Amino acid sequence: MSQNFTLTHQDKYSRARAGVLHTEHGDVETPVFMPVGTQATVKALDAADMEMLGAQIILNNTYHLHLRPGEDIVKNLGGAHAFQHWNRAILTDSGGYQVFSLGAKKAATGNLVKIDEDGVTFKSHLDGSSHRFTPEEAIRIQQKLGADVIMAFDQCTSDSASEEEARTAMERTHRWADRCLAAFADKKDAPTFKQQLFGIVQGGVHKDLRRASAEFIASRPFDGFAIGGESVGYNMEKTREILGWIEDLMPADKARYTMGVGLSPEDLFDVVEGGADMFDCVSPTRVARNGALFNRKAGRSKKYRIEIGNKAHEQDTRLIDEECGCFTCKNYSRAYLRHLFLAEELAYFRLGTIHNLHFLLNLMREMRKAILEDRFLEFKKSWIVE
Repeated sequence: MSQNFTLTHQDKYSRARAGVLHTEHGDVETPVFMPVGTQATVKALDAADMEMLGAQIILNNTYHLHLRPGEDIVKNLGGAHAFQHWNRAILTDSGGYQVFSLGAKKAATGNLVKIDEDGVTFKSHLDGSSHRFTPEEAIRIQQKLGADVIMAFDQCTSDSASEEEARTAMERTHRWADRCLAAFADKKDAPTFKQQLFGIVQGGVHKDLRRASAEFIASRPFDGFAIGGESVGYNMEKTREILGWIEDLMPADKARYTMGVGLSPEDLFDVVEGGADMFDCVSPTRVARNGALFNRKAGRSKKYRIEIGNKAHEQDTRLIDEECGCFTCKNYSRAYLRHLFLAEELAYFRLGTIHNLHFLLNLMREMRKAILEDRFLEFKKSWIVE
């Protein structure tokens, strides 16, 4: 596969990297946070909002778009870009994590998932209908959706999985990776532009498995290199550890993607320091809708958030964050936003989401600048508030 990532600079005092991911819908400067547009929309926002925020790439969800409206409809309507009126880069996941999540819930909801060597059979959370994902089908669906970057189909395991269970899932992920590469070579359902295929490292919380998986995925002709698993993003201590285990095995000339990172702004410093280039998380938009808005001075104990619904903001004329330059902070006070939130006005969801995404996207721009100037660690130290 041709070169699709340029490493621009590595910080002299850390593993933090600045680069450029080249896609058919524009270059993406890294490190980059990718807002999640699960169902071909970032919740509460439209494409114009995302352009105003300066987002370079968004993530769509294969599982959800397969169920509704269906990949054939999206393809017939011009593909994911035309469908959602977004002319910049798009990444789709493979649906593997969603299938894993359904499997984790099966004890309470019935047997929703059945995994075998050929693939996964699962029931829709919408209507209970039965569906089948194989590596080949996951690739075919993503080719029809037409994202710039698509993901190999993998088997995710929980943090509590034994080493034997994690090894079985990892080895299956490797066999499926080869099948995904073979399916990707068949361009029958592919869009007219060049797509990129990323492989995924699994292995749970076991160092020898993670290193074995990293070696295997790096040996294959993938365009990029993702680190998956339940722990990544939600157990940052283990995420940092995993990145340290495999950093020497990750190709320097390919993009590195830690899946599901962004619960707290501080988490982004951790993965960038570990050498990651790309990350995504539903948390910034989800917590915004639930009244949690990013504020740097709130500190790490509060995950850099204020709760806008608190009575303390009832007559508070301050901005959400005095250092923020987003549309929301330029125009609206905490008191007004609290009123909208408590009144359950739809305007709140848009304004809160705009703020949280601007906060993270601007942080990434500042972080990239610090890397290019060899002052990433200095910037991290100055930013973190106890």
